[in-house]
Amino acid sequence: MDFQNRVGSKIRSGGVAGWSESNVDRRERLRKLALETIDISKDPYFMKNHLGSYECKLCLTLHTTEGSYLAHTQGKKHQTNLARRAAREAKETAAIQPPVGPAKPQMQRRNVIKIGRPGYRITKVRDPVTRQHGLLFQIQYPQIAADVLPRHRFMSAYEQKIEAPNKDYQYLLVAAEPYETVAFKVQSKEIDRAPGKFWTHWDQDSKQFSLQFFFV
Repeated sequence: MDFQNRVGSKIRSGGVAGWSESNVDRRERLRKLALETIDISKDPYFMKNHLGSYECKLCLTLHTTEGSYLAHTQGKKHQTNLARRAAREAKETAAIQPPVGPAKPQMQRRNVIKIGRPGYRITKVRDPVTRQHGLLFQIQYPQIAADVLPRHRFMSAYEQKIEAPNKDYQYLLVAAEPYETVAFKVQSKEIDRAPGKFWTHWDQDSKQFSLQFFFV
């Protein structure tokens, strides 16, 4: 390009190119490079419409010539959209790809026939020194399964689905196969788990499970 008459240029020199001329020159070089390196027939985003124009299905842009489209493919907008699409496809592939490594063993649920609820007795207790109030639970499991020990845990009112949740109460659950799990509704106070304040005992001879706790 001849920019000889431009201000600041020397006589018989190329002159100082402006921004618009530089941009045109850059796009022309990109178009020539794309023509040499890209097979447009294999471009999945290239489409010729019924008006004879060319469209980029990725960027939703319209071009009058193939050269204009090829120059667009080398530009920042097209390259940015390509990177975003590749990142999205990689994320989707990772989400559906099965995990690598040995399969995790599946826990098989035991089919146990329940024989009803166990008998129990609840006694209110009080610590003679601290005057703390507490409860003693004694549950009978005369037909407990072999090698099974009673288990227990506390459950908040918001975990259960039987009653409307009440923040003033919590539940003590005790389970031992083949009996049904029993739940005791107690006050939602902090349990004192200090030594001697909270204890459990399983009497193998009488088949009785005992649990005692005090509220803080």
